[in-house]
Amino acid sequence: MVTNLRITGMTCNNCVRHVGEALRGVAGVTKVDVALPDRATVEHTGASQDALVAAVESAGYEAVTQPA
Repeated sequence: MVTNLRITGMTCNNCVRHVGEALRGVAGVTKVDVALPDRATVEHTGASQDALVAAVESAGYEAVTQPA
């Protein structure tokens, strides 16, 4: 499954790294692509969209799911 996220608050490559690390820490995530200014694409099996959003929020950013 692929989930697209719109992320608010990323301003630099360090932000991209933090968001990517947070998403990779979610069980079931197999691939993460984060890009400025506000996008992340996550491939996963068994991870809920709520878990992905919560991981981004725990890293200090806001996230909402986007249509594919």
